[in-house]
Amino acid sequence: MTDNRSNESYAALGPDAILDAVESLGYLCNGQFLALNSYENRVYQVGIEDDEPLIAKFYRPARWSDEAIIEEHHFTQALSDLEIPVVAPIADRNGTTLHSHNGYRFSLSLRRGGRSPELDDPDQLEQMGRFMARIHNMGAAYSFKYRPTLNIENFGVDSYQYLLEKGFVPEGLTDAYRSLAEELIKRVRICYANAGDVEIIRLHGDMHPGNVLWRDNGPHIVDFDDARMGPALQDIWMFLSGDRPYMTARLTDFLNGYIEFREFDPKELHLLEALRTLRMMHYAAWIARRWNDPAFPQAFPWFNSGRYWDEHILALREQAALMDEPPLVWD
Repeated sequence: MTDNRSNESYAALGPDAILDAVESLGYLCNGQFLALNSYENRVYQVGIEDDEPLIAKFYRPARWSDEAIIEEHHFTQALSDLEIPVVAPIADRNGTTLHSHNGYRFSLSLRRGGRSPELDDPDQLEQMGRFMARIHNMGAAYSFKYRPTLNIENFGVDSYQYLLEKGFVPEGLTDAYRSLAEELIKRVRICYANAGDVEIIRLHGDMHPGNVLWRDNGPHIVDFDDARMGPALQDIWMFLSGDRPYMTARLTDFLNGYIEFREFDPKELHLLEALRTLRMMHYAAWIARRWNDPAFPQAFPWFNSGRYWDEHILALREQAALMDEPPLVWD
């Protein structure tokens, strides 16, 4: 399958191309579509004649190889087969889930609605813990072949160096940012050393609460686009924020459910603030790498402002202090 669309034509993906692609698979569209909140890919709800709407996901050119996308699809389908509530792509009669139309790669999935989870609700966190443990059991069965591993170099070092080399950090802040970034990487390495030899498994990879759609009967877990190898804690820590007692309580709720299906290695808690720091650095570089996409300056107009970089540097300094503190304790 060929990904022959440029980023420029991808940014201009329009309604006719979207509907034509969906109809190329035998569906009859009713002309209704809604752009959903996604920046890395283009995701739309598409109306289907006499049927429920479908979700069409158009993949950004050159981000993932076909093999890497199909690997993610196989992972989510395996989870769905175990009745874990993930949203897997729809396979056609030949078992194909990744399609191409006029050079655009895309997949279709069923629409699943829901609300954000209540992170103060112990029952919801325990339920999420149980499902996450089952995902991790499947994730530990074998490794991704075509998807990367979350590590210090690709999330931390590459990120801060890219921001500096491409001139995104304001001139008056470059020295402060470089010095801080180098110090952060040292602290992150110490956290990893303290954690020791933790297990690296297949992950959701971007398990923030926005990727959980809660319904009356429980969650649906969506958007495995960032699936990769990494420590289990990567799929847990984004449910934890606030002061130390609050995070400890939420961690306990989550792990009470998790350990019903899978053991948790408490040494991974040394990585909590390190992983948060790496995500903050990677997120800034992600916006920078996509800045030529017209959707990004429109969505993140504050990114190129001095105020953003002042606040970003301050937040990273706070992370340096947090990484010096003892890890959370879970009994």
